[in-house]
Amino acid sequence: MGQTPRELMNEKRGSNVVKNLEARNFEAYYCATGEEALKKALELIPEGASVSWGGSMTIRDLGLTKALHEGNYRVIDRDVYDSAEDKRKACLEAFGADFYLTSANGISEDGQLVNVDGNGNRIAALIYGPEHVLVIAGMNKVVKTAEDALVRARTIAAPMNQQRFLGKTPCTVTGMCGDCKSPDCICNQILTTRNCKPAGRIKVILVGEDLGY
Repeated sequence: MGQTPRELMNEKRGSNVVKNLEARNFEAYYCATGEEALKKALELIPEGASVSWGGSMTIRDLGLTKALHEGNYRVIDRDVYDSAEDKRKACLEAFGADFYLTSANGISEDGQLVNVDGNGNRIAALIYGPEHVLVIAGMNKVVKTAEDALVRARTIAAPMNQQRFLGKTPCTVTGMCGDCKSPDCICNQILTTRNCKPAGRIKVILVGEDLGY
């Protein structure tokens, strides 16, 4: 059976985004399926490496966190701890990890990553600290411009994530961004990663499926 129109579009569009990411010094790959993306991620992370991650439904849905826990890796996982103090220590330890895993809230067609964060640990590690950062994102995260990526992060990703967290914010109630200043707001830090420095530190796997929020 041949590829569907959506699969063909994702492949062509994804290949173009990969080229634009590479032009910005990211190391980038396109995988047609989540299964292929999981395989590629495990190829990129050598056994014995220390690995941590930020909040991401994408990497969990792919089975990557499970595979790392079951494999020969030194996993730094804040979710195994109960106390806020232990979770914070794990987040700080993650800055020294060999690999840090996350997704993106939006990716522009010209190869820029846009992320919005609540506490800031995820985008802080993306900027500096871990030796390598691996970003895995479905093609549903790809939009035309960096401005569109920010709109996507604020009006789609954040309200959808709040349905998990159920924080006391307008978007929890309405499903729409209220541009709030709530203590439970998860749109406190906004980051656009225009280029990767040093070159190749951030590796991006685009997946030809809808993944995460």
